[in-house]
Amino acid sequence: MNILLVDDDYYVIAALQKRIDWALLQIETVFTASNVSQAQDILENHSVQILISDIEMPQGSGLELLAWIRERQYRIQTILLTNYADFNYAQKAIELQSFEYFLKPIEFDKLMLIIQKAIARAREQQHNEKAIQEGHFWQKNQAKILEHFWRKLVNDSTAFPIRTSAIFHAMEEQNLSYQMNEIIQPVLFNLFPHNGSMGKEEKYLFDFALLNVLYELYKSPFFSIESILEYKESNWIAILKWNRAPELHLLEGLCGSFIQKANPYLKCDACCTIGLAGELGDVGNIFKATLTMDEEITRSRNHTFLVETYLQHSKPAYIPPDLTQLEELLSQNNLSAFLAEVTGYLRGMLRGRALDTSILSLFRLDIVQLVYSFLKMKGIQVHKLYTGKTHDQLLLHSLASIEDMEEYLNYLVSTAMKYRDFTSQPQSIAEEIKQYIHTHYGDDLTRGDLAEIVYLNPDYLARLFKKETGISLGSYVIQVRIAAAKHLLETTHHSVYTIANKVGYTNYSYFSKLFKQEVGLPPNEYKKDQHSQPVQ
Repeated sequence: MNILLVDDDYYVIAALQKRIDWALLQIETVFTASNVSQAQDILENHSVQILISDIEMPQGSGLELLAWIRERQYRIQTILLTNYADFNYAQKAIELQSFEYFLKPIEFDKLMLIIQKAIARAREQQHNEKAIQEGHFWQKNQAKILEHFWRKLVNDSTAFPIRTSAIFHAMEEQNLSYQMNEIIQPVLFNLFPHNGSMGKEEKYLFDFALLNVLYELYKSPFFSIESILEYKESNWIAILKWNRAPELHLLEGLCGSFIQKANPYLKCDACCTIGLAGELGDVGNIFKATLTMDEEITRSRNHTFLVETYLQHSKPAYIPPDLTQLEELLSQNNLSAFLAEVTGYLRGMLRGRALDTSILSLFRLDIVQLVYSFLKMKGIQVHKLYTGKTHDQLLLHSLASIEDMEEYLNYLVSTAMKYRDFTSQPQSIAEEIKQYIHTHYGDDLTRGDLAEIVYLNPDYLARLFKKETGISLGSYVIQVRIAAAKHLLETTHHSVYTIANKVGYTNYSYFSKLFKQEVGLPPNEYKKDQHSQPVQ
């Protein structure tokens, strides 16, 4: 597989050559050209499957090059680069069957995924051309038939026992020639792509790259890959069919190689789970055992796990950590020691095989309760402190692996400690509340509303504010509002009713009463006095 890079900017060519791992992509030769004429010479004299070209070049555009390629019916996957999101460019690129239209500046991680997809498309094109020549185009439909067959068995295995007759009927329905005594073995692949931050388009490219890796890596004369399915988001299952006795060590070696490739090639961590091997007639129980372990096991990332080993151990009992010691570390504000203790506990439980998702869930509950209790004693409202996308996402993934749990606990405890430090400075809290009142005096300012701003219990905030300022929270709000009303009465011609609303009072009588108490005059008289005074 060869690639041609075309750009009149030397630094773009150099960056593409340096920043993309062409060997990892199995690209044999990287040709380069600085204009359309040079590119045409290379294409006429060399076999090129992928083209990356700039659109805007002084001696002919990338679109002209692509049109030239289409006229000669060269089967080349083309990725066009441009500095401008111009609809006409995009429309022309689509007309000329451009593979991808990519805006500069170049994001190399995304570009690498696009190149992987183009490589997969080029290989598929070569395969299809060969299949057409040999009269075997049916293979593409056969893959879809196999995927449907195996997906149904995987899904059904978790719902109810699968009888041999049901498997036989499914084979008959799809016209498949499996034998009931053929040896089947599932392998699961758990991926952790970009901490779940990839969008739909990036995931589509990621899946292309993943399947490319798996089908390339798991080639063996001893087994065939019958299908690879995504059974839930970022979790895949490969169904292998052995033509000899299964070899666990062979699969462990392949899983280790996959995990090593996942980080540089797919930019993510990974885990593998090797299921039991058995006859096709018992595949329902094989899938059920594998997927049950997948739900229950606590993982450490970048490791391989065996269903056979998992089934040999009895279900562990939960032995909580020393909660008294952890509570003491919280009270001492010793974040590093607290996290070291919980991490040590988790790693120790994992080594002793005394950890599964149910145990991990109970442990999480204990730690959350400990932190929440600690915050409550400080008068901090937990439900406000831990709302938001970051918390929800970390909590959702916290049972996926030891590393995910450690990340969630670090966020949980560090957030608590930071806010505890903030609340230990009552002057800062009082100043923040005062500033908020001055900028929002026209809003509804109940004690509860103000407490939510700093995540504190309303009673606790009221006591703290009065201690720091010498005035109650309610009285301070009144003072600020009346001061604002006086300013508006002095400097504008708004009606008193309008000004009352502007400073947060919908009840005019109540506003008038408060104003007279604070100023000594009703607001109407104060306005008359101010506007009757001669301008100095």
